Amino acid sequence: MKQKLEERLKMSSDKIKNIEHTLLSDNYYILNKVNFDYLMKSGIWVNQMREVYDRGDGAGILLYNKEKKTVILTKQFRMPTFLNDNENGFLVEIAAGMLDKDNPEACVIRETEEETGYRLKEVKKVYEAYSSPGVMTEKMHFFVGEYTDDMKVNEGGGLDSEHEDIEVLEIPFKEAVSMLNNGEIVDTRTIVLLQYTIIHKLLD
Repeated sequence: MKQKLEERLKMSSDKIKNIEHTLLSDNYYILNKVNFDYLMKSGIWVNQMREVYDRGDGAGILLYNKEKKTVILTKQFRMPTFLNDNENGFLVEIAAGMLDKDNPEACVIRETEEETGYRLKEVKKVYEAYSSPGVMTEKMHFFVGEYTDDMKVNEGGGLDSEHEDIEVLEIPFKEAVSMLNNGEIVDTRTIVLLQYTIIHKLLD
């Protein structure tokens, strides 16, 4: 069972001790300043400080259709990318969301329906990985799932209550690969799952 962040902050090991944290912000997610002593390979203890952002864990999925050789992606505005070299702030991405106390499978099925309108019965987990381990606690759970036209139950687009404005894209897989190769797809999660699909020849 995953330990809560508060419990982890009280722990130590043969490499770290004297962990102290200061809450910097809990406006939306949790930002802590963490001071700790770290044992260098030279045998010297040094004090280090990190700012650690805890936004919970997430799950994402690439939907693919073997018969049509297509994938489902989404397009939405991402303010942090707009502030860092993304001219219009929009990203083409997989459907994804925060776990919100669900298990990863339940989360990704829920997010798929909310964002794309497809109701999946089963999904396949292929990876889990830390998103940005130098700064964030977040672990992403990566899935793939087959879809067919009869699984479409609504138009998707996200939740009005969360002010989501998501465009659903059904794209030929070859076009998605071209977008990956020419730099149109720059979301790491999406790159990971497109590469998984290529490596494992899911749409050959």
